Amino acid sequence: MERKIKLIWDMHGPHAKGTAAHHAVHLSEYAERNAVEQFGFGSEPESASHSVAFLVVKEKDMITVRDALRPHRAEIWEN
Repeated sequence: MERKIKLIWDMHGPHAKGTAAHHAVHLSEYAERNAVEQFGFGSEPESASHSVAFLVVKEKDMITVRDALRPHRAEIWEN
């Protein structure tokens, strides 16, 4: 089974939660528009002033998405 990669975008500041949620919608739209199989997307608060938006893709698609959308970091997704 191919590994899944969680691509992560960090948002900081007083509006981080809303910004991350909005960004997550655009990540899903990108995946649909470019026929990238996604295994999850969304946003998660890390603290009062730090939230993340994320998109989970197959490892084989990670380079393409990374180069197009430039996430801040990534991790292996184990669900």
